Amino acid sequence: MRALLAVVVCACLALPSWLEASQEVRVGGYDFPPYLFRPERNEPQGLTVEVLELLNRLQGEYHFVLVPTAAGRRYRDLAAGRFDLMLFESSRWGWQDTPHITLELPVWEAEVYVALRVPGRGQDYFADLSDKRMALHRGFHYGFAGFNADPDILRSHFDAQMTYSHDSNLRMLLLRRADVAVVTRSYLQLFAERNPGDMERLLVATHPDQRYRHQVLLRPGGLPGEARTRVLLGQLVAEPAFAKLLHRYHLQLASKVDKE
Repeated sequence: MRALLAVVVCACLALPSWLEASQEVRVGGYDFPPYLFRPERNEPQGLTVEVLELLNRLQGEYHFVLVPTAAGRRYRDLAAGRFDLMLFESSRWGWQDTPHITLELPVWEAEVYVALRVPGRGQDYFADLSDKRMALHRGFHYGFAGFNADPDILRSHFDAQMTYSHDSNLRMLLLRRADVAVVTRSYLQLFAERNPGDMERLLVATHPDQRYRHQVLLRPGGLPGEARTRVLLGQLVAEPAFAKLLHRYHLQLASKVDKE
């Protein structure tokens, strides 16, 4: 009996520090490749998942857990307290009617136009999108549409076909079922690594649909709070492992990009 008690005590002492005293911080995430995506019947993957793991390794005060949501549902989920914060967001993406606190995250990203490469087609092809069949990700906000994500407006004004996958949108271009797709630059670079032959058949616009510096959005009154989150973000950005993560996903810290 004493031996059994000793084993139990040792097991408790060996528990991870976040199980002993840390507070849970719920982080909302929706399908937004390469930041978060959910392969069929598999656990969520992507940069957000790896950043949460890194945050949990860097400190023991809080334990960050992912709470899945959807692009169109994330506003009411934050307001309802289903989660406390979101990483890799932008306050320009439909948040004007949802109370939130905005903190800057020094990571630049862009959304780029992509079309099928055909003889004689150049950059002027992207100058007028009004006569193009657009392949768009449902729930996303695009600069060319004034950041209006209403599917009905996008369909009526831009002949938009709405999907839940950047990959599907690029495939529609290759199959000539759409004229222009808009995808994140980092995702397009990952697609090129996996599909070099397909990438050779695509034309990428040199002028992006939008370029933005990512933000962290906090729920007022949620954990960890504005002041503490600033400190944690400072620790994250200063950590060499964070820069390595960004590099693997074809992203860079804003300070490095700004010097280019």
